[in-house]
Amino acid sequence: MSRHVVIGTAGHVDHGKTALVRALTGVDTDRWEEEKRRGITIDLGFAPLELADDLHASIVDVPGHEDFIRNMVAGATGVDVALLVIAADEGVMPQTEEHLAILEFLGVRRGVVALTKSDLVDPEWLELVRADVRERVAGGTIEWEDVVTVSATTGEGLEPLRAALARGAADAPQRAGDDLFRLPVDRVFTVPGVGTVVTGTAWSGTLSVGDEVVILPQEIRSRVRGVEVHGETRERAVPGRRTALALAGIDRSAIGRGSTVVAGGAWRATQAIDVRVRLLPDAPPLGQRTRLHVHHGTAVVLARVTPARDVVPPGGEGVVRLRLEEPLVTRWGDRLVLRAYSPVTTIGGAVVLDPWPDARPRRPVAAHRWAGDPVERVVQLVQWSGGRGVRVGDLSLRMGISPSEVARVLEALPGHGVARAGDRLIGAEELARVRGALLAAIEGHHQRHPHEPGIPTTALRRAAHAAGEVVQYVESALVAEGVIAFDGPTARLAAHRPRLGPKETELAERLRAVLAECAAEGATAAELAERTRIDGALLGSLLDYLVREATAVRVGSERYYGATSLGKLRDQALQELLRSGKMSVAQLREKTGLTRKYLIPFLEWMDNEGYTVRVGDVRVVGPRGAERH
Repeated sequence: MSRHVVIGTAGHVDHGKTALVRALTGVDTDRWEEEKRRGITIDLGFAPLELADDLHASIVDVPGHEDFIRNMVAGATGVDVALLVIAADEGVMPQTEEHLAILEFLGVRRGVVALTKSDLVDPEWLELVRADVRERVAGGTIEWEDVVTVSATTGEGLEPLRAALARGAADAPQRAGDDLFRLPVDRVFTVPGVGTVVTGTAWSGTLSVGDEVVILPQEIRSRVRGVEVHGETRERAVPGRRTALALAGIDRSAIGRGSTVVAGGAWRATQAIDVRVRLLPDAPPLGQRTRLHVHHGTAVVLARVTPARDVVPPGGEGVVRLRLEEPLVTRWGDRLVLRAYSPVTTIGGAVVLDPWPDARPRRPVAAHRWAGDPVERVVQLVQWSGGRGVRVGDLSLRMGISPSEVARVLEALPGHGVARAGDRLIGAEELARVRGALLAAIEGHHQRHPHEPGIPTTALRRAAHAAGEVVQYVESALVAEGVIAFDGPTARLAAHRPRLGPKETELAERLRAVLAECAAEGATAAELAERTRIDGALLGSLLDYLVREATAVRVGSERYYGATSLGKLRDQALQELLRSGKMSVAQLREKTGLTRKYLIPFLEWMDNEGYTVRVGDVRVVGPRGAERH
């Protein structure tokens, strides 16, 4: 099975990175006229390198000049093997140090040091520089091959260098082809007859011609019209290869470097991420609202810092929340490079702990999302998330789990006290709390308002303090168990039946008497409150009770009638209509003796109930009216 890796150059300006890549691959990665005129690399360059029959590399040649560190970081992000280039006639220089720090912050694990321009120095000096370089790279986080002495001019050392790169590439972690596809865009251009083309190094996943993609953060949807890998047409893009995608229906001006092409549906951009930061010894401290530049992939955005606790000191580590001024597309475990706002210098690096942290608390929580085992990571996040739970569909990106591994993680979670509630994962104890909160809310409402049918569902769900999917899952389980029931917009214990206490019974009788006195004119709630002196909230509950037991009728949204009085008025109107066949409002007003204030709402109720039908300006007997006579 073929392996694909990304090799990234690093090193001080004019130390021979581009010449070395040309000697290894035959490709001149300086594409621009200005680069050739100035003799330095300004933008990223790319070249394929075959290290063995089953080992293929894409070399990313980055600029060494301090003015183009942004482009260097864009090229170094996603590198599997670092090719640190140091000129023998100068040794370790400022950008060498900065590039080395950036490589470590980006999590590069394997590296090769090429000591170039060896033909320009004598053997004694060459050995001194070699010893200095060995000392400098020792003790870091990158595992380096022994320093290789090389000359791009004479060709000396090229084969040992190629062998060292092959050893580093063979040991580099294999990129997951079954993962979700992501490609940070570094170039956008138009090809006549093809349309808009984006290029970049595919970080993960595979993509085929015809697949649907989304360009983030712009949220532009498109379809892949064509795929090229190092200039050769392919049916499929694979991770770790220099890739060009022809995209359908996209204007070139809509996207640019910093955009990300994704597939799989779960990706989304964010403007807040929780990260673990490590600062260089000479970096300024990171405190509340410190402003800095965040480099991720080919994107650079400004951000403000919110530390989990106190400031992160120089040379120290800590958890912070980055509030981004522009959205980024990140994933758990992604590496970031942090640079000071002014002057713009590299100050540290960061690892993404949560690409979509909850808005509250406003500060990041350092007690979770650290574990190396994915099951433990998910358990920690679920426990911390409480009633909100964690969406199953977010696990792959929020916890850095490949899609093929999600099923295994889900199978293991019940043994760690995690339950699945629909599309949410929630702690078993938290699920029991939600169940208890729902039952307590229903029971409490029954005790306070025994004459009501149940608690409004909106109030019930607020009492749960949990995500809607979790609440609905628990409600469904309680209904299936026969514990609770829903009646329209209210919930009740299954055995509950509305009843009145002694005080409410007395007040209900008072209401019935007043409604009977109002006869054919009925009364509004305000009028009833004035006549009965019953508190507004209690009055509303009692009126609802009378309506449910059919001793009162609500007409429209404001007026109430005693059921007997309204029935008499209804029958009177129907008798008149049966005699006349049809009647206008004026004729009905004359027969019933009601003014328009009372007659119009009554007639609209008759229409709504099917006792009458309005035809133009007159009423005729409706289906239910005909049934009564």
